[in-house]
Amino acid sequence: MSAGDQKNGGDKPEDMVPQPEVWPEVERAECLARGAALKWASGVFCRPEHLERLSQYRKRESQRTASVHTRLKSMVQSYLEGVGWGLEQLREARTELREVSRDLKKAGLESDQNTEGGRSLERLREVSANHSQLLTAVSNLPRLYSVRSMVMETERLVESRRLLEAHAKLMDLEYLQDDILWQLNKAAGGALSTEDQEVVAKYFSGVRHLVDALGKELWAVVSSALALARQNPTPFVSAVRIVEREEALDQTLLEERGGGGGNSRPLPPGRPRCWRACFFKVLEEAVAARFRSVSYLHTRGPGLAGHLSALQHGIMADLATVRHLLEHCVPQQYKLTGAYLRASHRCLHAHLTQVSSWDLESGEIFAVLNWVLHIYNSPDMMGHPELVTEMEREELRPLISTEGLEQLQSKYVQSVRKSVSEWMHKALQVELQDWQRDQEPDTDHEGFYQTSLPTIITQMLEENARVALMIGESLRDQTIQMGLYEMENLLNRFREALVEFGKEHRRDLSNSKNKFYLHYLLASISNCIILKKSTESLQQQQSSQSAGQFTRTPPNPLAALDRAVRRACRLVMDQLLLDLKPFLPGLLTRPWLAQGDPTPKLCRVLERHLELYLRVRPPCRQRLQEEAQWLMVVEYVRALMQKRLVCRSGEERRQLAQQMLQDDQLFREIFHSLNIHTCPCAITQSHTCIDLSQQEGEGSAPEVNPLALLPVLAEFIRLKDPNMLTLEVSGLAAKYPDISEEHVSVLLEIRGDVSRDIKGAVLDLLEQSAPPLPVGYRPIFTDILVPPSTMAFCLPTAKCA
Repeated sequence: MSAGDQKNGGDKPEDMVPQPEVWPEVERAECLARGAALKWASGVFCRPEHLERLSQYRKRESQRTASVHTRLKSMVQSYLEGVGWGLEQLREARTELREVSRDLKKAGLESDQNTEGGRSLERLREVSANHSQLLTAVSNLPRLYSVRSMVMETERLVESRRLLEAHAKLMDLEYLQDDILWQLNKAAGGALSTEDQEVVAKYFSGVRHLVDALGKELWAVVSSALALARQNPTPFVSAVRIVEREEALDQTLLEERGGGGGNSRPLPPGRPRCWRACFFKVLEEAVAARFRSVSYLHTRGPGLAGHLSALQHGIMADLATVRHLLEHCVPQQYKLTGAYLRASHRCLHAHLTQVSSWDLESGEIFAVLNWVLHIYNSPDMMGHPELVTEMEREELRPLISTEGLEQLQSKYVQSVRKSVSEWMHKALQVELQDWQRDQEPDTDHEGFYQTSLPTIITQMLEENARVALMIGESLRDQTIQMGLYEMENLLNRFREALVEFGKEHRRDLSNSKNKFYLHYLLASISNCIILKKSTESLQQQQSSQSAGQFTRTPPNPLAALDRAVRRACRLVMDQLLLDLKPFLPGLLTRPWLAQGDPTPKLCRVLERHLELYLRVRPPCRQRLQEEAQWLMVVEYVRALMQKRLVCRSGEERRQLAQQMLQDDQLFREIFHSLNIHTCPCAITQSHTCIDLSQQEGEGSAPEVNPLALLPVLAEFIRLKDPNMLTLEVSGLAAKYPDISEEHVSVLLEIRGDVSRDIKGAVLDLLEQSAPPLPVGYRPIFTDILVPPSTMAFCLPTAKCA
């Protein structure tokens, strides 16, 4: 630079000198650093005495800054060295690319020159191809000429069942056919014409027939494998070896075709044959052949159980042959036992489905259900220890579906119901015939009357429940349910028969056609007690899950039993009343007051009836005896209400009361002699209501003793002071709240000494203090009607006025 330039340059102002560019990030970082430093310094030098260590902090920070600068320089230096090495590599790559480009241009020029030389060799290539084809044809001519003889030889071997030799010959023929097709296809450039394919197929048509003939023989051997295994398993072993050869050949051809490439051969005609799958299919058809000959007629009735038993023994014998003989004749991967199990199971499923669709009787359905649910999976069959593992591995479906089992069980119940209904009808007809016999009913070992009806019904229902339980609890519950329905229907018909029996007896009273009418009524009551116990036993056998499975209203045979017993007891009481009726008009009359007659006659009738009641099973025996008490007292009080005897003096009132007490004592002696307690008993409101669904002593009804009424009435009549009648009526109404004003009025009239004022006061008191009937109280006066009083009546004539 010249002196002038230096001078001019030195004269430039300072702000004209270019300044380096400052990044905003750097400024921000510097500000943050300064702030941090100030914060640190203010914390360290917060006191004057801390300034003594300023030199130490300055030295330490200088060393730290120098260390940071050294690391930065080292890092930048390593980055610069890496960039230099990369630039050197790029220079070398550029040089090599130039050399490759020159070589490619040289190769292109040489290739163009060789193409022109190859055209001159095209003719030579065609001649070489023709020569190769001719050479192949000449080499194949001997084999082509031998095709027919090989086919005939193979046919002879197949017919003589020399299967392995026949298969070897067949494989040679197939290889020759495949080789010729491949060569023709290769010569045609991979596009063999249809005409050439037809020519080859026609020439080798015998091979296709040989394949079919050999397959037919193979499958015949496989079909008879079970028989051959026990005699000579060699043909079966040969058949298995041929199947495995064919399977291996199929696999090889498929792999070659899947490998691709220009030299891959197409699949020969008829490949793949899949003879292993055909082997198992033929095995299943052989198993199914055992079931095809079974017809509907051959398996009806007991024949079905025999047929199922024969199936069991046949299948188990075949499985033993397969496990111990055939399993060793096949490769392990065949798992022949499992295959036979599957085939047998499928065939059995189809066969049993067909059998289930037939119109079967109950015994036949039982045989099918028992065989499917119990025998098939038992240790005697598929539950055999040697077969359990195979069965678990195969995971076979049920022989009959759940829906099919439910339908079979429903058909079984319907069939049993039809049979039960017929038997119950016959038993009822026999029972009705027994009622007409001119002799007493039979008695059991305890001396109670009974007939054959309950024994037949009980044994039939119990036997059906026991047989159904052999199948399962579900069928047992359905069978019991059906039996209870039929029991209810039978009892309803039985009750109607009792009603008709009673009507017929009343029509023929004069002829005395049936002297043992009452005896058979009592036997019917005992029969109902037996049927009640049988019904309760059946209900207890039912499982708790069956309670909510009713498709209609649940059966209630106990209610039907109660209705039947009610009707029978009502008829028994009607007969008692009928026998008492001739003597009842003489009660509570002046001859009765003087002589006591006809009370002894009534007692004899009552005693005879009560002795017959001892032939009835408890608790109905006690109930009948209680009803007899009730009836006797009601009729006695009814006779009193007739006002046949009205007292004329206190002496007659004393005699009347005394005679009533004597009658009461006679009645009590009769009942006590038969061990009948006259203590209060819980009796329901209906006169003959014997509720079999309740235990004895149940209920909250007030205790009423019918015989206790007679002494109360006698005391009422014997009372000397009429003014005390008000108190006496209050006590009477408290014990018997159903007593009405009419009854009290008749009692007052019978006394004959009650004034109109006292009578009015007593009736007014009774009307005001009439208590409501307690719940469950059985009224006694309600059934006793008071005859209307006969009052003098005259026309309002002028004379009367």
